[in-house]
Amino acid sequence: MSFTSIQFLIFFPAVTILYFVIPQKARWAWLLAASYYFFMSWNPYYAILLAVSTVVTWTSGLLIGREDLRKRPNTVRRKKIWVALSVFVNIGILVVFKYLDFFCGLYAEILHIFGISAQAVQFDLLLPVGISFYTFQALSYTVDVYRGDIKPEKNLGKYALFVSFFPQLVAGPIEKSKDLLPQFDEVHTFDYDRARKGLLLMLWGYFQKTAVADRLATLVNTVYNSPQKYSGLEVAVATVFFAFQIYCDFAGYSNIAIGAAQVMGFRLTKNFDKPYFSKSIKEFWRRWHITLGAWFRDYLYIPLGGNRCSKWRHCLNLMIVFAVCGLWHGAAMTFVIWGLLHGVYQVIGLLTRPAKQRAEQKLGIRENSFPVRLYRAAATFVLVDFAWIFFRANSLWDATVLIGNLFRFNPAALWNGSLFSLGLAAPDFWAALLGIAAVTAADLLSRRRDLRQSLLNRGPVCRWAVYIAGTMVILIFGIYGPLQSPSQFIYFQF
Repeated sequence: MSFTSIQFLIFFPAVTILYFVIPQKARWAWLLAASYYFFMSWNPYYAILLAVSTVVTWTSGLLIGREDLRKRPNTVRRKKIWVALSVFVNIGILVVFKYLDFFCGLYAEILHIFGISAQAVQFDLLLPVGISFYTFQALSYTVDVYRGDIKPEKNLGKYALFVSFFPQLVAGPIEKSKDLLPQFDEVHTFDYDRARKGLLLMLWGYFQKTAVADRLATLVNTVYNSPQKYSGLEVAVATVFFAFQIYCDFAGYSNIAIGAAQVMGFRLTKNFDKPYFSKSIKEFWRRWHITLGAWFRDYLYIPLGGNRCSKWRHCLNLMIVFAVCGLWHGAAMTFVIWGLLHGVYQVIGLLTRPAKQRAEQKLGIRENSFPVRLYRAAATFVLVDFAWIFFRANSLWDATVLIGNLFRFNPAALWNGSLFSLGLAAPDFWAALLGIAAVTAADLLSRRRDLRQSLLNRGPVCRWAVYIAGTMVILIFGIYGPLQSPSQFIYFQF
Protein backbone atom coordinates (compact mmCIF):
# COMPACT_ATOMS: atom_id res chain seq x y z
CA MET A 1 0.00 0.00 0.00
CA SER A 2 1.19 3.49 -0.74
CA PHE A 3 1.67 6.10 1.97
CA THR A 4 -0.88 8.26 0.14
CA SER A 5 -3.61 5.59 0.15
CA ILE A 6 -6.63 5.48 2.44
CA GLN A 7 -5.52 2.00 3.47
CA PHE A 8 -2.28 3.37 4.94
CA LEU A 9 -4.14 6.09 6.84
CA ILE A 10 -5.99 3.24 8.59
CA PHE A 11 -3.05 0.82 8.74
CA PHE A 12 -0.51 3.13 10.39
CA PRO A 13 -2.61 4.28 13.40
CA ALA A 14 -3.75 0.70 14.01
CA VAL A 15 -0.18 -0.64 13.92
CA THR A 16 1.09 2.16 16.17
CA ILE A 17 -1.65 1.82 18.80
CA LEU A 18 -1.20 -1.94 19.07
CA TYR A 19 2.59 -1.53 19.15
CA PHE A 20 2.35 0.45 22.39
CA VAL A 21 -0.40 -1.75 23.87
CA ILE A 22 1.13 -5.23 23.46
CA PRO A 23 3.97 -6.50 25.72
CA GLN A 24 7.50 -5.39 24.89
CA LYS A 25 8.74 -8.89 24.05
CA ALA A 26 6.07 -9.31 21.36
CA ARG A 27 6.47 -5.93 19.69
CA TRP A 28 9.12 -6.95 17.17
CA ALA A 29 6.90 -9.84 16.04
CA TRP A 30 3.97 -7.49 15.61
CA LEU A 31 6.02 -5.07 13.53
CA LEU A 32 7.36 -7.94 11.42
CA ALA A 33 3.85 -9.20 10.67
CA ALA A 34 2.67 -5.65 9.90
CA SER A 35 5.68 -5.03 7.63
CA TYR A 36 5.09 -8.18 5.59
CA TYR A 37 1.38 -7.36 5.32
CA PHE A 38 2.32 -3.86 4.14
CA PHE A 39 4.69 -5.29 1.53
CA MET A 40 2.35 -8.05 0.36
CA SER A 41 -0.46 -5.55 -0.24
CA TRP A 42 1.21 -4.84 -3.61
CA ASN A 43 1.69 -8.47 -4.56
CA PRO A 44 1.87 -11.45 -2.17
CA TYR A 45 4.55 -13.10 -4.31
CA TYR A 46 6.92 -10.19 -3.60
CA ALA A 47 7.33 -11.58 -0.08
CA ILE A 48 9.08 -14.69 -1.44
CA LEU A 49 12.00 -12.68 -2.84
CA LEU A 50 12.15 -10.57 0.32
CA ALA A 51 12.28 -13.72 2.44
CA VAL A 52 14.99 -15.31 0.26
CA SER A 53 17.19 -12.21 0.50
CA THR A 54 16.61 -12.14 4.26
CA VAL A 55 17.45 -15.80 4.88
CA VAL A 56 20.55 -15.76 2.66
CA THR A 57 22.08 -12.66 4.27
CA TRP A 58 21.14 -13.77 7.81
CA THR A 59 22.67 -17.20 7.25
CA SER A 60 25.83 -15.73 5.75
CA GLY A 61 26.15 -13.49 8.80
CA LEU A 62 25.93 -16.48 11.13
CA LEU A 63 28.49 -18.41 9.10
CA ILE A 64 30.89 -15.46 9.10
CA GLY A 65 30.44 -15.11 12.86
CA ARG A 66 31.11 -18.82 13.36
CA GLU A 67 34.38 -18.52 11.45
CA ASP A 68 35.43 -15.67 13.77
CA LEU A 69 34.75 -17.84 16.81
CA ARG A 70 36.62 -20.90 15.51
CA LYS A 71 39.67 -18.92 14.35
CA ARG A 72 40.90 -21.75 12.17
CA PRO A 73 43.49 -21.42 9.39
CA ASN A 74 42.14 -19.77 6.24
CA THR A 75 39.36 -18.10 8.26
CA VAL A 76 39.55 -14.93 6.18
CA ARG A 77 39.24 -16.91 2.95
CA ARG A 78 36.16 -18.78 4.17
CA LYS A 79 34.58 -15.54 5.39
CA LYS A 80 35.11 -14.05 1.95
CA ILE A 81 33.40 -17.10 0.42
CA TRP A 82 30.28 -16.52 2.53
CA VAL A 83 30.28 -12.82 1.65
CA ALA A 84 30.68 -13.65 -2.04
CA LEU A 85 27.83 -16.17 -1.88
CA SER A 86 25.54 -13.62 -0.24
CA VAL A 87 26.44 -11.00 -2.84
CA PHE A 88 26.01 -13.48 -5.70
CA VAL A 89 22.52 -14.56 -4.62
CA ASN A 90 21.20 -11.08 -3.87
CA ILE A 91 22.70 -9.36 -6.90
CA GLY A 92 21.55 -12.35 -8.95
CA ILE A 93 17.96 -11.79 -7.84
CA LEU A 94 18.29 -8.10 -8.64
CA VAL A 95 19.76 -8.80 -12.09
CA VAL A 96 17.09 -11.35 -13.03
CA PHE A 97 14.11 -9.25 -12.04
CA LYS A 98 15.41 -5.79 -12.90
CA TYR A 99 18.15 -6.02 -15.52
CA LEU A 100 17.66 -9.23 -17.50
CA ASP A 101 15.76 -7.61 -20.39
CA PHE A 102 18.20 -4.68 -20.42
CA PHE A 103 21.30 -6.87 -20.67
CA CYS A 104 19.69 -9.12 -23.29
CA GLY A 105 18.87 -6.08 -25.42
CA LEU A 106 22.37 -4.65 -24.92
CA TYR A 107 23.91 -7.97 -25.96
CA ALA A 108 21.80 -8.05 -29.12
CA GLU A 109 22.85 -4.49 -29.99
CA ILE A 110 26.54 -5.34 -29.53
CA LEU A 111 26.16 -8.33 -31.86
CA HIS A 112 24.43 -6.08 -34.38
CA ILE A 113 27.44 -3.73 -34.36
CA PHE A 114 29.63 -6.64 -35.46
CA GLY A 115 27.20 -7.59 -38.21
CA ILE A 116 25.56 -10.48 -36.39
CA SER A 117 21.79 -10.54 -36.51
CA ALA A 118 20.20 -11.41 -33.16
CA GLN A 119 16.76 -10.94 -31.66
CA ALA A 120 16.75 -9.76 -28.06
CA VAL A 121 14.84 -12.08 -25.73
CA GLN A 122 12.24 -10.29 -23.62
CA PHE A 123 11.26 -11.93 -20.34
CA ASP A 124 9.00 -9.06 -19.12
CA LEU A 125 9.28 -10.07 -15.46
CA LEU A 126 7.29 -7.98 -13.01
CA LEU A 127 9.67 -5.71 -11.07
CA PRO A 128 9.10 -6.20 -7.33
CA VAL A 129 8.57 -2.88 -5.60
CA GLY A 130 11.53 -1.67 -3.52
CA ILE A 131 13.83 -4.53 -4.55
CA SER A 132 16.88 -2.27 -5.00
CA PHE A 133 16.43 -0.77 -1.54
CA TYR A 134 15.99 -3.86 0.59
CA THR A 135 18.63 -5.79 -1.39
CA PHE A 136 21.24 -3.10 -0.67
CA GLN A 137 20.22 -2.90 2.98
CA ALA A 138 20.49 -6.68 3.40
CA LEU A 139 23.85 -6.81 1.61
CA SER A 140 25.27 -4.09 3.82
CA TYR A 141 24.54 -6.29 6.86
CA THR A 142 26.66 -9.12 5.45
CA VAL A 143 29.57 -6.78 4.79
CA ASP A 144 29.22 -5.13 8.21
CA VAL A 145 29.42 -8.53 9.93
CA TYR A 146 32.46 -9.43 7.82
CA ARG A 147 34.17 -6.16 8.79
CA GLY A 148 33.32 -6.62 12.45
CA ASP A 149 31.15 -3.50 12.61
CA ILE A 150 28.28 -5.52 14.10
CA LYS A 151 27.88 -8.96 15.63
CA PRO A 152 25.69 -11.49 13.78
CA GLU A 153 22.01 -11.25 14.73
CA LYS A 154 20.94 -14.68 16.00
CA ASN A 155 17.22 -13.94 16.00
CA LEU A 156 15.98 -14.49 12.45
CA GLY A 157 12.73 -12.65 13.19
CA LYS A 158 14.44 -9.48 14.39
CA TYR A 159 16.80 -9.55 11.44
CA ALA A 160 13.84 -10.05 9.09
CA LEU A 161 12.28 -6.95 10.67
CA PHE A 162 15.48 -5.02 9.97
CA VAL A 163 15.20 -5.88 6.26
CA SER A 164 11.42 -5.35 6.02
CA PHE A 165 10.65 -2.50 8.48
CA PHE A 166 7.63 -1.01 6.73
CA PRO A 167 8.27 2.76 6.97
CA GLN A 168 11.49 2.51 4.93
CA LEU A 169 11.03 -0.82 3.16
CA VAL A 170 10.20 0.19 -0.40
CA ALA A 171 12.09 3.48 -0.86
CA GLY A 172 14.47 3.96 2.02
CA PRO A 173 16.20 5.51 3.80
CA ILE A 174 18.70 2.66 3.38
CA GLU A 175 19.66 1.95 6.98
CA LYS A 176 22.85 0.40 8.31
CA SER A 177 22.46 -2.64 10.52
CA LYS A 178 24.44 -1.11 13.38
CA ASP A 179 22.05 1.85 13.46
CA LEU A 180 18.64 0.16 13.10
CA LEU A 181 18.98 -3.42 14.42
CA PRO A 182 19.73 -2.43 18.05
CA GLN A 183 16.63 -0.24 18.12
CA PHE A 184 14.37 -3.30 17.96
CA ASP A 185 15.60 -4.25 21.45
CA GLU A 186 14.92 -0.80 22.91
CA VAL A 187 11.91 -0.15 25.13
CA HIS A 188 9.75 2.46 23.43
CA THR A 189 7.06 4.16 25.46
CA PHE A 190 4.60 6.56 23.94
CA ASP A 191 6.01 10.07 24.02
CA TYR A 192 3.59 12.88 23.22
CA ASP A 193 6.22 15.39 22.13
CA ARG A 194 8.02 12.83 19.98
CA ALA A 195 4.74 11.78 18.36
CA ARG A 196 3.90 15.42 17.61
CA LYS A 197 7.24 15.94 15.88
CA GLY A 198 6.83 12.75 13.87
CA LEU A 199 3.28 13.56 12.79
CA LEU A 200 4.29 17.09 11.82
CA LEU A 201 7.10 15.71 9.64
CA MET A 202 4.61 13.30 8.06
CA LEU A 203 2.25 16.21 7.35
CA TRP A 204 5.06 18.09 5.61
CA GLY A 205 5.90 14.98 3.59
CA TYR A 206 2.29 14.63 2.47
CA PHE A 207 2.30 18.28 1.40
CA GLN A 208 5.50 17.81 -0.61
CA LYS A 209 4.12 14.75 -2.37
CA THR A 210 0.42 15.45 -2.93
CA ALA A 211 0.24 19.23 -3.19
CA VAL A 212 3.55 19.92 -4.95
CA ALA A 213 5.10 16.86 -6.65
CA ASP A 214 1.90 15.42 -8.12
CA ARG A 215 0.81 18.81 -9.42
CA LEU A 216 4.17 19.43 -11.08
CA ALA A 217 3.99 15.92 -12.58
CA THR A 218 1.01 16.91 -14.73
CA LEU A 219 3.02 19.48 -16.69
CA VAL A 220 6.19 17.39 -16.72
CA ASN A 221 4.38 14.36 -18.15
CA THR A 222 2.72 16.46 -20.83
CA VAL A 223 6.05 17.74 -22.18
CA TYR A 224 8.24 14.69 -21.64
CA ASN A 225 5.72 12.26 -23.12
CA SER A 226 5.57 14.29 -26.36
CA PRO A 227 9.02 15.91 -26.60
CA GLN A 228 8.79 16.72 -30.32
CA LYS A 229 5.85 19.10 -29.73
CA TYR A 230 7.59 21.49 -27.36
CA SER A 231 10.68 23.68 -27.39
CA GLY A 232 12.54 26.45 -25.64
CA LEU A 233 10.79 27.83 -22.61
CA GLU A 234 8.28 24.97 -22.47
CA VAL A 235 11.04 22.36 -22.18
CA ALA A 236 12.97 24.53 -19.72
CA VAL A 237 9.93 24.97 -17.46
CA ALA A 238 9.13 21.26 -17.60
CA THR A 239 12.73 20.39 -16.71
CA VAL A 240 12.83 22.79 -13.76
CA PHE A 241 9.45 21.47 -12.65
CA PHE A 242 10.80 17.92 -12.77
CA ALA A 243 13.75 18.90 -10.58
CA PHE A 244 11.31 19.95 -7.88
CA GLN A 245 8.88 17.12 -8.64
CA ILE A 246 11.45 14.40 -7.97
CA TYR A 247 12.79 16.27 -4.95
CA CYS A 248 9.37 16.74 -3.36
CA ASP A 249 8.29 13.23 -4.35
CA PHE A 250 11.29 11.44 -2.86
CA ALA A 251 11.91 13.79 0.07
CA GLY A 252 8.18 13.62 0.78
CA TYR A 253 8.36 9.82 0.99
CA SER A 254 11.46 10.00 3.22
CA ASN A 255 9.82 12.52 5.55
CA ILE A 256 6.69 10.38 5.89
CA ALA A 257 8.86 7.31 6.58
CA ILE A 258 11.08 9.08 9.11
CA GLY A 259 8.08 10.71 10.78
CA ALA A 260 6.12 7.44 11.00
CA ALA A 261 9.11 5.68 12.57
CA GLN A 262 9.62 8.57 14.98
CA VAL A 263 6.03 8.29 16.24
CA MET A 264 6.81 4.70 17.27
CA GLY A 265 10.16 5.65 18.79
CA PHE A 266 12.54 4.64 15.98
CA ARG A 267 15.25 6.87 14.52
CA LEU A 268 15.81 6.72 10.77
CA THR A 269 18.58 8.52 8.92
CA LYS A 270 17.92 11.88 7.34
CA ASN A 271 17.83 11.38 3.57
CA PHE A 272 17.76 14.93 2.16
CA ASP A 273 19.38 18.12 3.38
CA LYS A 274 18.45 21.10 1.18
CA PRO A 275 20.18 19.65 -1.92
CA TYR A 276 19.35 22.51 -4.29
CA PHE A 277 21.35 24.92 -2.13
CA SER A 278 24.52 22.93 -2.85
CA LYS A 279 27.46 24.89 -4.20
CA SER A 280 29.10 21.98 -6.03
CA ILE A 281 28.15 18.59 -7.43
CA LYS A 282 30.18 16.93 -4.68
CA GLU A 283 28.18 18.80 -2.07
CA PHE A 284 24.95 17.94 -3.89
CA TRP A 285 25.65 14.23 -3.38
CA ARG A 286 26.23 14.83 0.32
CA ARG A 287 22.74 16.31 0.50
CA TRP A 288 20.73 14.26 -2.03
CA HIS A 289 19.64 10.70 -1.20
CA ILE A 290 22.16 10.73 1.61
CA THR A 291 21.80 7.07 2.59
CA LEU A 292 22.36 5.80 -0.97
CA GLY A 293 25.41 8.02 -1.33
CA ALA A 294 26.75 6.66 1.97
CA TRP A 295 26.11 3.08 0.77
CA PHE A 296 28.10 3.60 -2.42
CA ARG A 297 30.86 5.37 -0.49
CA ASP A 298 31.23 2.64 2.15
CA TYR A 299 30.67 -0.47 0.04
CA LEU A 300 31.97 0.46 -3.43
CA TYR A 301 33.95 3.71 -3.57
CA ILE A 302 36.25 3.04 -0.59
CA PRO A 303 36.87 -0.64 -1.49
CA LEU A 304 37.87 0.55 -4.99
CA GLY A 305 40.47 2.78 -3.38
CA GLY A 306 38.48 5.99 -2.96
CA ASN A 307 40.77 9.02 -3.17
CA ARG A 308 43.72 7.30 -1.48
CA CYS A 309 45.36 6.58 -4.82
CA SER A 310 46.62 8.40 -7.91
CA LYS A 311 44.50 11.17 -9.32
CA TRP A 312 43.65 9.21 -12.45
CA ARG A 313 42.62 6.15 -10.44
CA HIS A 314 40.56 8.46 -8.25
CA CYS A 315 38.78 9.74 -11.38
CA LEU A 316 38.17 6.17 -12.56
CA ASN A 317 36.72 5.24 -9.16
CA LEU A 318 34.30 8.17 -9.37
CA MET A 319 33.17 7.17 -12.86
CA ILE A 320 32.63 3.55 -11.82
CA VAL A 321 30.60 4.53 -8.77
CA PHE A 322 28.35 6.90 -10.69
CA ALA A 323 27.88 4.48 -13.58
CA VAL A 324 26.71 1.86 -11.08
CA CYS A 325 24.58 4.49 -9.34
CA GLY A 326 22.87 5.29 -12.62
CA LEU A 327 22.28 1.61 -13.37
CA TRP A 328 20.90 1.10 -9.85
CA HIS A 329 18.21 3.64 -10.62
CA GLY A 330 16.95 1.89 -13.71
CA ALA A 331 17.65 -0.63 -16.46
CA ALA A 332 18.03 1.89 -19.29
CA MET A 333 20.84 3.82 -20.95
CA THR A 334 19.19 7.07 -19.91
CA PHE A 335 19.90 6.28 -16.25
CA VAL A 336 23.45 5.16 -17.02
CA ILE A 337 24.16 8.40 -18.88
CA TRP A 338 22.60 10.38 -16.03
CA GLY A 339 24.99 8.70 -13.60
CA LEU A 340 28.00 9.08 -15.90
CA LEU A 341 27.19 12.76 -16.37
CA HIS A 342 27.38 13.30 -12.63
CA GLY A 343 30.65 11.38 -12.64
CA VAL A 344 32.01 13.66 -15.38
CA TYR A 345 30.93 16.72 -13.39
CA GLN A 346 32.93 15.50 -10.38
CA VAL A 347 35.98 14.51 -12.43
CA ILE A 348 36.09 17.93 -14.11
CA GLY A 349 35.73 19.59 -10.73
CA LEU A 350 38.55 17.48 -9.33
CA LEU A 351 40.94 18.14 -12.23
CA THR A 352 40.25 21.88 -12.44
CA ARG A 353 40.30 22.55 -8.68
CA PRO A 354 43.97 23.68 -8.49
CA ALA A 355 43.58 26.07 -11.43
CA LYS A 356 40.35 27.43 -9.98
CA GLN A 357 41.95 28.05 -6.59
CA ARG A 358 44.90 29.86 -8.16
CA ALA A 359 42.54 32.03 -10.23
CA GLU A 360 40.49 32.92 -7.15
CA GLN A 361 43.62 33.93 -5.25
CA LYS A 362 44.89 36.13 -8.07
CA LEU A 363 41.51 37.78 -8.60
CA GLY A 364 40.91 38.23 -4.89
CA ILE A 365 37.63 36.32 -4.97
CA ARG A 366 36.32 35.51 -1.51
CA GLU A 367 34.92 31.99 -1.59
CA ASN A 368 32.40 32.60 1.21
CA SER A 369 31.05 35.89 -0.12
CA PHE A 370 27.34 35.91 -0.91
CA PRO A 371 27.69 36.61 -4.68
CA VAL A 372 30.12 33.71 -5.09
CA ARG A 373 27.96 31.32 -3.07
CA LEU A 374 24.88 32.38 -5.03
CA TYR A 375 26.66 31.89 -8.36
CA ARG A 376 27.93 28.45 -7.37
CA ALA A 377 24.53 27.33 -6.13
CA ALA A 378 22.89 28.53 -9.36
CA ALA A 379 25.55 26.87 -11.53
CA THR A 380 25.22 23.60 -9.61
CA PHE A 381 21.45 23.63 -9.99
CA VAL A 382 21.77 24.16 -13.75
CA LEU A 383 24.15 21.20 -14.06
CA VAL A 384 21.94 18.96 -11.92
CA ASP A 385 18.81 20.04 -13.76
CA PHE A 386 20.38 19.37 -17.16
CA ALA A 387 21.25 15.84 -16.03
CA TRP A 388 17.65 15.33 -14.91
CA ILE A 389 16.64 15.43 -18.60
CA PHE A 390 18.23 12.00 -19.12
CA PHE A 391 16.76 10.70 -15.88
CA ARG A 392 13.18 11.66 -16.81
CA ALA A 393 13.21 11.09 -20.59
CA ASN A 394 11.37 7.97 -21.74
CA SER A 395 14.24 7.02 -24.05
CA LEU A 396 17.66 8.18 -25.15
CA TRP A 397 16.13 9.48 -28.37
CA ASP A 398 13.59 11.54 -26.41
CA ALA A 399 16.42 13.01 -24.35
CA THR A 400 18.29 14.16 -27.46
CA VAL A 401 15.09 15.69 -28.88
CA LEU A 402 14.42 17.55 -25.62
CA ILE A 403 17.97 18.90 -25.45
CA GLY A 404 17.82 20.00 -29.08
CA ASN A 405 14.45 21.69 -28.58
CA LEU A 406 15.62 23.30 -25.35
CA PHE A 407 17.85 25.69 -27.31
CA ARG A 408 15.11 26.65 -29.77
CA PHE A 409 14.00 29.71 -27.83
CA ASN A 410 10.43 30.82 -28.43
CA PRO A 411 9.97 34.23 -26.75
CA ALA A 412 6.27 34.27 -27.61
CA ALA A 413 5.72 31.62 -24.92
CA LEU A 414 6.21 34.36 -22.35
CA TRP A 415 2.95 36.09 -23.32
CA ASN A 416 0.89 33.85 -25.61
CA GLY A 417 -0.36 31.60 -22.82
CA SER A 418 1.24 28.43 -24.20
CA LEU A 419 2.63 27.63 -20.74
CA PHE A 420 -0.96 27.25 -19.55
CA SER A 421 -1.68 24.59 -22.18
CA LEU A 422 0.81 22.06 -20.84
CA GLY A 423 -1.67 20.25 -18.64
CA LEU A 424 -2.02 22.92 -15.97
CA ALA A 425 -4.45 25.79 -16.41
CA ALA A 426 -3.34 29.22 -15.20
CA PRO A 427 -4.56 28.85 -11.58
CA ASP A 428 -2.90 25.46 -11.20
CA PHE A 429 0.28 26.68 -12.88
CA TRP A 430 0.59 29.50 -10.37
CA ALA A 431 -0.27 27.07 -7.56
CA ALA A 432 2.61 24.87 -8.75
CA LEU A 433 4.99 27.84 -8.61
CA LEU A 434 3.67 28.69 -5.15
CA GLY A 435 4.38 25.12 -4.04
CA ILE A 436 7.97 25.36 -5.32
CA ALA A 437 8.35 28.68 -3.48
CA ALA A 438 7.00 27.16 -0.25
CA VAL A 439 9.41 24.21 -0.38
CA THR A 440 12.36 26.47 -1.23
CA ALA A 441 11.47 28.90 1.56
CA ALA A 442 11.20 26.05 4.07
CA ASP A 443 14.64 24.76 3.05
CA LEU A 444 16.08 28.25 3.29
CA LEU A 445 14.64 28.93 6.74
CA SER A 446 15.63 25.52 8.08
CA ARG A 447 19.28 26.37 7.51
CA ARG A 448 19.19 28.51 10.66
CA ARG A 449 16.51 26.94 12.84
CA ASP A 450 14.55 23.77 13.50
CA LEU A 451 11.19 24.72 11.98
CA ARG A 452 9.35 21.80 13.56
CA GLN A 453 10.58 22.62 17.04
CA SER A 454 9.89 26.32 16.50
CA LEU A 455 6.27 25.54 15.63
CA LEU A 456 5.85 23.12 18.54
CA ASN A 457 7.12 25.81 20.92
CA ARG A 458 4.24 28.07 19.88
CA GLY A 459 0.91 28.26 21.66
CA PRO A 460 -1.88 25.77 20.93
CA VAL A 461 -3.87 28.25 18.81
CA CYS A 462 -0.93 28.83 16.45
CA ARG A 463 -0.05 25.14 16.29
CA TRP A 464 -3.55 23.94 15.55
CA ALA A 465 -4.04 26.69 12.98
CA VAL A 466 -1.00 25.30 11.11
CA TYR A 467 -2.16 21.70 11.52
CA ILE A 468 -5.63 22.44 10.18
CA ALA A 469 -4.40 24.72 7.39
CA GLY A 470 -1.83 22.15 6.27
CA THR A 471 -4.39 19.37 6.26
CA MET A 472 -6.87 21.47 4.28
CA VAL A 473 -4.21 22.38 1.70
CA ILE A 474 -3.42 18.69 1.22
CA LEU A 475 -7.08 17.71 0.94
CA ILE A 476 -8.00 20.54 -1.44
CA PHE A 477 -4.86 20.90 -3.55
CA GLY A 478 -3.42 17.42 -3.17
CA ILE A 479 -4.40 14.08 -4.64
CA TYR A 480 -7.94 14.57 -3.38
CA GLY A 481 -8.37 17.74 -5.41
CA PRO A 482 -10.42 17.83 -8.64
CA LEU A 483 -7.40 17.96 -10.96
CA GLN A 484 -5.27 15.37 -9.23
CA SER A 485 -5.25 11.59 -9.13
CA PRO A 486 -3.29 9.26 -6.86
CA SER A 487 0.16 8.43 -8.21
CA GLN A 488 2.89 6.16 -6.95
CA PHE A 489 6.12 7.59 -5.61
CA ILE A 490 8.76 7.89 -8.34
CA TYR A 491 11.33 5.79 -6.48
CA PHE A 492 8.96 2.83 -6.15
CA GLN A 493 10.13 1.77 -9.61
CA PHE A 494 13.72 1.44 -8.38
